[in-house]
Amino acid sequence: MSNSVDFSGKPFHFIGIGGIGMSALAYVLAKRQLPVSGSDLRPNHITRKLESIGTHIFGRQEASNLEFFRPRQTAEVGLNSPEELPAFNQSILPQVICSTAINTNNLEYKAALELGCPILHRSDVLAALIADYHSVAVAGTHGKTTTSSMIGYMLLEAGLDPTILVGGEVKAWEGNARLGESRYLVAEADESDGSLVKHAPEIGIITNIELDHPDHYDTLEEVVDIFQKFAKGCKTLIASVDCATVRDRLQPTISYSLHQDTNADYTVTSIDYRADGTTALVWEKGKALGVLNLKLLSRHNLSNALAAVAVGRVLGLEFGEIAKGIASFEGARRRFEFRGEVGGITFIDDYAHHPSEIRATLAAARLQARPGQRVVAIFQPHRYSRTLTFLEEFAESFTHADLVVITDIYSAGEPNLGQISGELLAEAIAKQQPHVVYQPTLPSVCEFLLQTLRPGDLALFLGAGNLNQAIPDVISTLCEPAKATS
Repeated sequence: MSNSVDFSGKPFHFIGIGGIGMSALAYVLAKRQLPVSGSDLRPNHITRKLESIGTHIFGRQEASNLEFFRPRQTAEVGLNSPEELPAFNQSILPQVICSTAINTNNLEYKAALELGCPILHRSDVLAALIADYHSVAVAGTHGKTTTSSMIGYMLLEAGLDPTILVGGEVKAWEGNARLGESRYLVAEADESDGSLVKHAPEIGIITNIELDHPDHYDTLEEVVDIFQKFAKGCKTLIASVDCATVRDRLQPTISYSLHQDTNADYTVTSIDYRADGTTALVWEKGKALGVLNLKLLSRHNLSNALAAVAVGRVLGLEFGEIAKGIASFEGARRRFEFRGEVGGITFIDDYAHHPSEIRATLAAARLQARPGQRVVAIFQPHRYSRTLTFLEEFAESFTHADLVVITDIYSAGEPNLGQISGELLAEAIAKQQPHVVYQPTLPSVCEFLLQTLRPGDLALFLGAGNLNQAIPDVISTLCEPAKATS
Protein backbone atom coordinates (compact mmCIF):
# COMPACT_ATOMS: atom_id res chain seq x y z
CA MET A 1 0.00 0.00 0.00
CA SER A 2 1.00 3.60 -0.60
CA ASN A 3 1.70 5.75 2.44
CA SER A 4 1.72 9.26 0.94
CA VAL A 5 -1.45 11.07 2.03
CA ASP A 6 -2.63 14.11 0.07
CA PHE A 7 -4.68 16.68 2.01
CA SER A 8 -4.70 19.23 -0.84
CA GLY A 9 -8.16 18.33 -2.14
CA LYS A 10 -7.83 14.89 -3.69
CA PRO A 11 -10.86 12.69 -2.82
CA PHE A 12 -10.81 10.03 -0.11
CA HIS A 13 -12.83 6.82 -0.47
CA PHE A 14 -13.12 4.51 2.57
CA ILE A 15 -13.88 0.81 2.12
CA GLY A 16 -15.67 -0.05 5.36
CA ILE A 17 -16.35 3.54 6.37
CA GLY A 18 -18.73 2.65 9.20
CA GLY A 19 -16.05 1.16 11.48
CA ILE A 20 -15.20 3.09 14.62
CA GLY A 21 -11.66 3.98 13.52
CA MET A 22 -12.42 4.54 9.83
CA SER A 23 -15.44 6.75 10.51
CA ALA A 24 -13.47 9.02 12.85
CA LEU A 25 -10.93 9.70 10.10
CA ALA A 26 -13.67 10.22 7.50
CA TYR A 27 -15.45 12.68 9.78
CA VAL A 28 -12.37 14.85 10.37
CA LEU A 29 -11.47 14.86 6.68
CA ALA A 30 -15.01 15.77 5.66
CA LYS A 31 -15.14 18.56 8.23
CA ARG A 32 -11.87 19.84 6.75
CA GLN A 33 -13.90 20.30 3.56
CA LEU A 34 -12.17 17.45 1.73
CA PRO A 35 -14.26 15.24 -0.62
CA VAL A 36 -15.04 11.99 1.19
CA SER A 37 -17.02 8.92 0.19
CA GLY A 38 -17.16 5.37 1.45
CA SER A 39 -18.92 2.04 1.53
CA ASP A 40 -20.27 -0.16 4.27
CA LEU A 41 -22.38 -3.29 4.30
CA ARG A 42 -24.46 -2.20 7.30
CA PRO A 43 -25.68 1.40 7.47
CA ASN A 44 -25.83 2.71 11.04
CA HIS A 45 -26.05 5.95 12.99
CA ILE A 46 -22.37 6.62 12.24
CA THR A 47 -22.81 6.40 8.45
CA ARG A 48 -25.96 8.53 8.70
CA LYS A 49 -23.98 11.19 10.57
CA LEU A 50 -21.30 11.12 7.88
CA GLU A 51 -23.97 11.52 5.21
CA SER A 52 -25.33 14.56 7.06
CA ILE A 53 -22.01 16.38 6.61
CA GLY A 54 -21.74 15.64 2.89
CA THR A 55 -20.09 12.21 2.74
CA HIS A 56 -21.43 9.95 -0.03
CA ILE A 57 -22.15 6.47 1.37
CA PHE A 58 -22.56 3.30 -0.71
CA GLY A 59 -24.57 0.52 0.98
CA ARG A 60 -22.49 -2.21 -0.65
CA GLN A 61 -18.84 -3.05 -1.27
CA GLU A 62 -18.76 -3.58 -5.02
CA ALA A 63 -16.43 -2.74 -7.87
CA SER A 64 -19.05 -0.44 -9.37
CA ASN A 65 -18.60 1.99 -6.46
CA LEU A 66 -15.35 3.16 -8.01
CA GLU A 67 -17.22 4.08 -11.22
CA PHE A 68 -18.38 7.08 -9.20
CA PHE A 69 -15.00 8.66 -9.92
CA ARG A 70 -14.82 8.00 -13.67
CA PRO A 71 -15.38 11.06 -15.88
CA ARG A 72 -18.88 11.25 -17.46
CA GLN A 73 -19.86 7.81 -16.18
CA THR A 74 -22.36 8.49 -13.40
CA ALA A 75 -25.46 8.12 -15.58
CA GLU A 76 -24.15 4.97 -17.25
CA VAL A 77 -23.65 3.06 -13.99
CA GLY A 78 -27.10 3.90 -12.63
CA LEU A 79 -26.02 6.10 -9.73
CA ASN A 80 -27.75 9.26 -8.62
CA SER A 81 -27.88 12.10 -11.10
CA PRO A 82 -24.74 14.30 -11.06
CA GLU A 83 -26.52 17.21 -9.44
CA GLU A 84 -27.45 14.96 -6.48
CA LEU A 85 -23.87 13.82 -5.91
CA PRO A 86 -21.20 15.59 -3.83
CA ALA A 87 -19.02 18.01 -5.78
CA PHE A 88 -16.18 15.60 -6.57
CA ASN A 89 -13.74 16.24 -9.38
CA GLN A 90 -14.41 12.91 -11.04
CA SER A 91 -11.34 13.14 -13.26
CA ILE A 92 -9.20 12.58 -10.16
CA LEU A 93 -8.91 9.05 -8.82
CA PRO A 94 -9.55 8.85 -5.08
CA GLN A 95 -7.18 7.87 -2.34
CA VAL A 96 -8.70 4.55 -1.23
CA ILE A 97 -8.51 3.88 2.50
CA CYS A 98 -8.68 0.36 3.94
CA SER A 99 -8.37 -1.16 7.39
CA THR A 100 -6.78 -4.52 8.18
CA ALA A 101 -10.29 -6.01 8.03
CA ILE A 102 -10.42 -5.51 4.23
CA ASN A 103 -8.73 -8.42 2.45
CA THR A 104 -7.31 -8.57 -1.05
CA ASN A 105 -10.33 -10.54 -2.34
CA ASN A 106 -12.67 -7.62 -1.66
CA LEU A 107 -14.20 -6.64 -5.03
CA GLU A 108 -14.06 -2.93 -4.29
CA TYR A 109 -10.41 -3.22 -3.29
CA LYS A 110 -9.63 -5.10 -6.52
CA ALA A 111 -11.36 -2.42 -8.57
CA ALA A 112 -9.30 0.27 -6.86
CA LEU A 113 -6.13 -1.59 -7.76
CA GLU A 114 -7.20 -1.98 -11.38
CA LEU A 115 -8.02 1.72 -11.66
CA GLY A 116 -4.61 2.62 -10.25
CA CYS A 117 -5.96 4.41 -7.18
CA PRO A 118 -3.50 5.19 -4.40
CA ILE A 119 -4.34 2.68 -1.66
CA LEU A 120 -3.67 3.63 1.94
CA HIS A 121 -4.06 1.86 5.25
CA ARG A 122 -6.21 3.55 7.87
CA SER A 123 -3.09 4.09 9.98
CA ASP A 124 -1.40 6.01 7.14
CA VAL A 125 -4.13 8.65 7.28
CA LEU A 126 -3.97 8.83 11.07
CA ALA A 127 -0.17 9.12 10.96
CA ALA A 128 -0.45 11.96 8.45
CA LEU A 129 -2.96 13.78 10.67
CA ILE A 130 -0.74 13.26 13.71
CA ALA A 131 2.15 14.79 11.77
CA ASP A 132 -0.07 17.71 10.71
CA TYR A 133 -0.80 18.85 14.28
CA HIS A 134 0.81 19.27 17.70
CA SER A 135 -0.36 15.77 18.59
CA VAL A 136 -1.02 13.62 21.62
CA ALA A 137 -1.25 9.92 20.71
CA VAL A 138 -2.51 7.48 23.34
CA ALA A 139 -1.31 3.89 23.04
CA GLY A 140 -1.46 0.85 25.31
CA THR A 141 -3.19 -2.50 25.51
CA HIS A 142 -5.96 -1.23 27.80
CA GLY A 143 -7.40 2.19 28.58
CA LYS A 144 -6.70 3.91 25.26
CA THR A 145 -10.23 5.09 24.56
CA THR A 146 -10.93 6.37 28.07
CA THR A 147 -7.54 8.08 28.37
CA SER A 148 -7.64 9.73 24.93
CA SER A 149 -11.25 10.82 25.45
CA MET A 150 -10.43 12.24 28.87
CA ILE A 151 -7.43 14.17 27.51
CA GLY A 152 -9.48 15.49 24.59
CA TYR A 153 -12.26 16.57 26.94
CA MET A 154 -9.79 18.20 29.35
CA LEU A 155 -8.22 20.24 26.53
CA LEU A 156 -11.67 21.16 25.21
CA GLU A 157 -12.77 22.39 28.64
CA ALA A 158 -9.50 24.33 29.00
CA GLY A 159 -10.28 26.23 25.79
CA LEU A 160 -7.60 24.63 23.63
CA ASP A 161 -10.16 23.47 21.02
CA PRO A 162 -8.46 20.19 19.96
CA THR A 163 -9.17 17.90 17.05
CA ILE A 164 -10.06 14.50 18.52
CA LEU A 165 -10.13 10.96 17.09
CA VAL A 166 -10.96 8.14 19.50
CA GLY A 167 -12.12 4.54 19.39
CA GLY A 168 -15.42 5.15 21.13
CA GLU A 169 -18.29 7.60 21.13
CA VAL A 170 -18.32 10.48 23.61
CA LYS A 171 -21.38 12.52 24.51
CA ALA A 172 -19.43 15.79 24.79
CA TRP A 173 -18.74 15.84 21.03
CA GLU A 174 -21.56 13.50 20.02
CA GLY A 175 -19.40 10.87 18.39
CA ASN A 176 -15.92 9.46 17.99
CA ALA A 177 -14.33 12.55 16.45
CA ARG A 178 -14.40 16.33 16.35
CA LEU A 179 -12.54 18.93 14.31
CA GLY A 180 -11.02 21.74 16.34
CA GLU A 181 -9.58 25.03 15.20
CA SER A 182 -6.33 24.85 17.17
CA ARG A 183 -3.02 23.15 16.45
CA TYR A 184 -3.74 20.38 18.99
CA LEU A 185 -4.85 16.86 18.11
CA VAL A 186 -5.61 13.97 20.46
CA ALA A 187 -5.76 10.51 18.91
CA GLU A 188 -6.07 6.91 20.00
CA ALA A 189 -3.21 4.86 18.53
CA ASP A 190 -3.89 1.16 18.05
CA GLU A 191 -1.29 -1.60 18.27
CA SER A 192 -3.52 -4.46 17.10
CA ASP A 193 -2.05 -4.77 13.60
CA GLY A 194 1.46 -3.38 14.15
CA SER A 195 0.70 -0.03 12.52
CA LEU A 196 1.47 1.81 15.76
CA VAL A 197 5.06 2.25 14.54
CA LYS A 198 3.92 4.75 11.89
CA HIS A 199 2.99 7.40 14.43
CA ALA A 200 5.42 10.09 15.61
CA PRO A 201 3.49 12.41 17.93
CA GLU A 202 4.76 15.33 19.97
CA ILE A 203 3.46 13.53 23.07
CA GLY A 204 2.97 9.77 23.22
CA ILE A 205 1.33 7.86 26.05
CA ILE A 206 1.63 4.17 26.87
CA THR A 207 -0.85 3.03 29.50
CA ASN A 208 0.32 -0.60 29.72
CA ILE A 209 1.57 -3.46 27.56
CA GLU A 210 0.10 -6.96 27.37
CA LEU A 211 -0.50 -9.54 24.66
CA ASP A 212 -4.07 -8.95 23.47
CA HIS A 213 -4.09 -9.79 19.74
CA PRO A 214 -2.77 -13.33 19.26
CA ASP A 215 -4.21 -13.23 15.74
CA HIS A 216 -1.36 -10.82 14.88
CA TYR A 217 1.34 -11.44 17.53
CA ASP A 218 2.76 -14.77 18.65
CA THR A 219 4.53 -13.52 21.77
CA LEU A 220 4.58 -10.62 24.21
CA GLU A 221 8.10 -9.86 22.97
CA GLU A 222 6.69 -8.98 19.55
CA VAL A 223 4.22 -6.59 21.18
CA VAL A 224 6.99 -4.97 23.22
CA ASP A 225 9.01 -4.42 20.05
CA ILE A 226 6.12 -2.49 18.47
CA PHE A 227 5.77 -0.27 21.53
CA GLN A 228 9.51 0.34 21.70
CA LYS A 229 9.48 1.55 18.09
CA PHE A 230 6.50 3.79 18.86
CA ALA A 231 8.32 5.16 21.91
CA LYS A 232 11.32 6.13 19.80
CA GLY A 233 9.08 8.19 17.52
CA CYS A 234 7.59 10.25 20.37
CA LYS A 235 9.24 13.56 21.25
CA THR A 236 7.90 13.18 24.79
CA LEU A 237 6.86 9.75 26.10
CA ILE A 238 4.53 9.53 29.11
CA ALA A 239 4.05 6.02 30.50
CA SER A 240 2.71 4.12 33.50
CA VAL A 241 5.42 2.37 35.49
CA ASP A 242 2.75 0.39 37.34
CA CYS A 243 2.95 -1.95 34.34
CA ALA A 244 6.00 -4.16 34.88
CA THR A 245 6.61 -4.52 31.14
CA VAL A 246 6.63 -0.74 30.66
CA ARG A 247 8.87 -0.30 33.70
CA ASP A 248 11.37 -2.92 32.59
CA ARG A 249 11.44 -2.36 28.84
CA LEU A 250 10.88 1.37 28.25
CA GLN A 251 12.44 4.60 29.42
CA PRO A 252 9.66 7.19 29.47
CA THR A 253 10.41 10.89 29.52
CA ILE A 254 7.69 11.29 32.15
CA SER A 255 6.36 8.49 34.35
CA TYR A 256 3.19 8.10 36.39
CA SER A 257 2.08 5.62 39.02
CA LEU A 258 -0.58 5.03 41.66
CA HIS A 259 2.22 4.26 44.15
CA GLN A 260 4.56 6.86 45.61
CA ASP A 261 7.34 4.35 46.28
CA THR A 262 7.90 3.97 42.51
CA ASN A 263 9.39 7.50 42.46
CA ALA A 264 7.36 8.28 39.36
CA ASP A 265 7.01 11.90 38.24
CA TYR A 266 3.25 11.86 38.92
CA THR A 267 1.77 9.88 41.80
CA VAL A 268 -1.26 9.92 44.08
CA THR A 269 -2.00 9.52 47.78
CA SER A 270 -5.12 9.72 49.95
CA ILE A 271 -7.03 7.63 47.41
CA ASP A 272 -10.74 7.13 48.01
CA TYR A 273 -12.48 4.66 45.68
CA ARG A 274 -16.24 5.15 46.05
CA ALA A 275 -19.39 3.93 44.37
CA ASP A 276 -19.94 7.38 42.86
CA GLY A 277 -16.37 8.13 41.78
CA THR A 278 -12.77 8.48 42.91
CA THR A 279 -10.78 11.12 44.80
CA ALA A 280 -7.01 11.38 45.21
CA LEU A 281 -4.28 13.88 46.07
CA VAL A 282 -1.96 14.33 43.07
CA TRP A 283 1.80 14.82 43.40
CA GLU A 284 4.19 16.18 40.79
CA LYS A 285 7.84 15.31 41.42
CA GLY A 286 7.31 15.31 45.18
CA LYS A 287 5.14 18.44 45.29
CA ALA A 288 1.42 18.26 46.04
CA LEU A 289 -0.60 19.71 43.16
CA GLY A 290 -4.09 19.34 44.59
CA VAL A 291 -7.09 17.05 44.85
CA LEU A 292 -8.42 15.26 41.78
CA ASN A 293 -12.05 14.19 41.62
CA LEU A 294 -13.39 11.96 38.86
CA LYS A 295 -16.74 10.38 38.17
CA LEU A 296 -15.17 7.21 36.80
CA LEU A 297 -14.72 4.20 39.07
CA SER A 298 -11.79 2.15 40.29
CA ARG A 299 -8.01 2.19 40.10
CA HIS A 300 -7.60 1.74 36.35
CA ASN A 301 -9.51 4.96 35.69
CA LEU A 302 -7.51 6.84 38.30
CA SER A 303 -4.39 5.71 36.42
CA ASN A 304 -5.92 6.96 33.17
CA ALA A 305 -6.64 10.31 34.83
CA LEU A 306 -3.06 10.57 36.04
CA ALA A 307 -1.89 10.23 32.43
CA ALA A 308 -4.21 13.11 31.53
CA VAL A 309 -2.76 15.21 34.34
CA ALA A 310 0.75 14.61 32.99
CA VAL A 311 -0.32 15.66 29.48
CA GLY A 312 -2.00 18.79 30.77
CA ARG A 313 1.09 19.82 32.69
CA VAL A 314 3.36 19.23 29.67
CA LEU A 315 1.06 21.51 27.67
CA GLY A 316 1.33 24.20 30.33
CA LEU A 317 -2.08 23.94 31.98
CA GLU A 318 -2.55 24.86 35.62
CA PHE A 319 -3.63 21.98 37.82
CA GLY A 320 -6.93 23.72 38.56
CA GLU A 321 -7.81 23.72 34.84
CA ILE A 322 -6.84 20.07 34.55
CA ALA A 323 -8.81 19.02 37.63
CA LYS A 324 -11.91 20.95 36.51
CA GLY A 325 -11.98 19.20 33.16
CA ILE A 326 -11.38 15.72 34.55
CA ALA A 327 -14.01 16.20 37.27
CA SER A 328 -16.81 16.69 34.73
CA PHE A 329 -15.72 13.96 32.27
CA GLU A 330 -18.40 11.26 32.09
CA GLY A 331 -16.54 8.67 30.03
CA ALA A 332 -16.99 7.14 26.60
CA ARG A 333 -19.81 4.91 25.43
CA ARG A 334 -19.44 1.21 26.27
CA ARG A 335 -16.97 2.04 29.06
CA PHE A 336 -19.04 1.12 32.13
CA GLU A 337 -21.93 2.87 30.41
CA PHE A 338 -25.21 3.05 32.34
CA ARG A 339 -27.96 1.81 30.01
CA GLY A 340 -30.95 1.97 32.31
CA GLU A 341 -32.68 0.67 35.43
CA VAL A 342 -35.90 -1.34 35.34
CA GLY A 343 -37.58 -3.09 38.22
CA GLY A 344 -34.63 -2.32 40.46
CA ILE A 345 -32.19 -3.98 37.99
CA THR A 346 -29.28 -1.82 36.80
CA PHE A 347 -27.92 -2.41 33.28
CA ILE A 348 -24.29 -1.57 32.45
CA ASP A 349 -22.54 -1.98 29.07
CA ASP A 350 -18.76 -2.35 28.87
CA TYR A 351 -16.32 -3.07 26.04
CA ALA A 352 -14.03 -5.25 28.20
CA HIS A 353 -12.87 -8.28 26.20
CA HIS A 354 -9.43 -9.15 27.68
CA PRO A 355 -9.05 -10.92 31.05
CA SER A 356 -7.31 -7.89 32.61
CA GLU A 357 -10.11 -5.60 31.45
CA ILE A 358 -12.77 -7.96 32.77
CA ARG A 359 -11.13 -8.10 36.20
CA ALA A 360 -10.87 -4.30 36.35
CA THR A 361 -14.45 -3.75 35.19
CA LEU A 362 -15.88 -6.32 37.61
CA ALA A 363 -13.88 -4.72 40.43
CA ALA A 364 -15.53 -1.40 39.55
CA ALA A 365 -18.94 -3.13 39.50
CA ARG A 366 -18.31 -4.68 42.90
CA LEU A 367 -17.35 -1.24 44.21
CA GLN A 368 -20.62 0.21 42.95
CA ALA A 369 -22.79 -2.69 44.08
CA ARG A 370 -24.80 -2.08 47.23
CA PRO A 371 -24.70 -4.57 50.12
CA GLY A 372 -26.54 -7.71 49.07
CA GLN A 373 -26.68 -6.65 45.42
CA ARG A 374 -25.69 -9.36 42.94
CA VAL A 375 -23.23 -8.61 40.16
CA VAL A 376 -24.35 -10.61 37.12
CA ALA A 377 -21.65 -10.72 34.43
CA ILE A 378 -22.85 -11.52 30.91
CA PHE A 379 -19.84 -12.10 28.65
CA GLN A 380 -19.51 -12.62 24.91
CA PRO A 381 -15.95 -13.82 24.06
CA HIS A 382 -14.35 -11.90 21.19
CA ARG A 383 -12.32 -13.86 18.60
CA TYR A 384 -11.47 -17.56 18.72
CA SER A 385 -7.74 -16.83 18.85
CA ARG A 386 -8.02 -14.59 21.93
CA THR A 387 -10.36 -16.96 23.76
CA LEU A 388 -8.08 -19.95 23.14
CA THR A 389 -4.84 -18.13 23.98
CA PHE A 390 -6.15 -16.68 27.26
CA LEU A 391 -8.46 -19.52 28.31
CA GLU A 392 -6.87 -19.92 31.76
CA GLU A 393 -6.77 -16.17 32.35
CA PHE A 394 -10.43 -15.82 31.37
CA ALA A 395 -11.30 -18.66 33.73
CA GLU A 396 -9.82 -16.70 36.64
CA SER A 397 -11.14 -13.24 35.77
CA PHE A 398 -14.74 -13.51 37.02
CA THR A 399 -14.12 -13.79 40.77
CA HIS A 400 -15.93 -10.49 41.51
CA ALA A 401 -19.16 -11.74 39.88
CA ASP A 402 -21.95 -13.55 41.72
CA LEU A 403 -23.32 -15.09 38.52
CA VAL A 404 -21.62 -15.46 35.12
CA VAL A 405 -23.45 -15.98 31.83
CA ILE A 406 -21.34 -17.00 28.82
CA THR A 407 -22.53 -16.98 25.22
CA ASP A 408 -20.89 -18.13 22.00
CA ILE A 409 -17.76 -16.48 20.61
CA TYR A 410 -18.07 -13.41 18.39
CA SER A 411 -15.74 -14.35 15.55
CA ALA A 412 -14.85 -10.83 14.29
CA GLY A 413 -14.24 -12.47 10.92
CA GLU A 414 -11.99 -15.28 12.16
CA PRO A 415 -12.63 -18.85 10.95
CA ASN A 416 -13.83 -21.36 13.51
CA LEU A 417 -11.17 -24.07 13.66
CA GLY A 418 -13.12 -26.07 16.23
CA GLN A 419 -10.53 -25.62 19.00
CA ILE A 420 -12.55 -23.43 21.36
CA SER A 421 -16.16 -22.45 21.99
CA GLY A 422 -18.22 -20.44 24.42
CA GLU A 423 -19.29 -23.69 26.08
CA LEU A 424 -15.67 -24.76 26.67
CA LEU A 425 -14.94 -21.34 28.17
CA ALA A 426 -17.93 -21.68 30.50
CA GLU A 427 -16.61 -25.08 31.63
CA ALA A 428 -13.20 -23.55 32.35
CA ILE A 429 -14.74 -20.70 34.35
CA ALA A 430 -16.86 -23.21 36.31
CA LYS A 431 -13.66 -24.65 37.81
CA GLN A 432 -13.03 -21.28 39.48
CA GLN A 433 -16.53 -19.85 39.74
CA PRO A 434 -19.37 -22.30 40.50
CA HIS A 435 -22.17 -19.96 39.43
CA VAL A 436 -21.73 -19.95 35.66
CA VAL A 437 -24.18 -20.86 32.88
CA TYR A 438 -23.78 -21.18 29.13
CA GLN A 439 -26.38 -19.72 26.77
CA PRO A 440 -25.35 -20.21 23.11
CA THR A 441 -27.26 -17.38 21.41
CA LEU A 442 -28.33 -13.82 22.15
CA PRO A 443 -32.04 -14.80 22.22
CA SER A 444 -31.28 -17.54 24.74
CA VAL A 445 -29.24 -15.06 26.81
CA CYS A 446 -32.22 -12.70 26.85
CA GLU A 447 -34.63 -15.47 27.84
CA PHE A 448 -32.33 -16.65 30.65
CA LEU A 449 -31.88 -13.13 32.02
CA LEU A 450 -35.62 -12.46 31.98
CA GLN A 451 -36.12 -15.59 34.09
CA THR A 452 -33.13 -15.03 36.38
CA LEU A 453 -32.58 -11.32 37.06
CA ARG A 454 -34.20 -9.96 40.18
CA PRO A 455 -34.60 -6.54 41.80
CA GLY A 456 -31.29 -5.23 43.12
CA ASP A 457 -29.12 -6.97 40.52
CA LEU A 458 -26.39 -5.15 38.62
CA ALA A 459 -26.34 -6.71 35.14
CA LEU A 460 -22.98 -6.08 33.46
CA PHE A 461 -22.72 -6.86 29.73
CA LEU A 462 -19.10 -7.45 28.70
CA GLY A 463 -17.49 -7.83 25.28
CA ALA A 464 -16.38 -6.09 22.09
CA GLY A 465 -18.92 -7.81 19.84
CA ASN A 466 -22.69 -7.37 19.51
CA LEU A 467 -23.80 -8.61 22.96
CA ASN A 468 -25.01 -5.13 23.91
CA GLN A 469 -27.76 -5.48 21.29
CA ALA A 470 -29.51 -7.69 23.84
CA ILE A 471 -29.79 -4.92 26.43
CA PRO A 472 -32.70 -2.99 24.84
CA ASP A 473 -34.60 -6.26 24.31
CA VAL A 474 -34.29 -7.25 27.96
CA ILE A 475 -35.16 -3.77 29.20
CA SER A 476 -38.19 -3.40 26.93
CA THR A 477 -39.55 -6.83 27.91
CA LEU A 478 -39.11 -6.04 31.60
CA CYS A 479 -40.97 -2.77 31.05
CA GLU A 480 -44.02 -4.48 29.56
CA PRO A 481 -45.53 -5.74 32.85
CA ALA A 482 -45.05 -2.28 34.34
CA LYS A 483 -46.90 -0.72 31.38
CA ALA A 484 -49.70 -3.26 31.67
CA THR A 485 -50.33 -2.40 35.34
CA SER A 486 -50.00 1.36 34.95
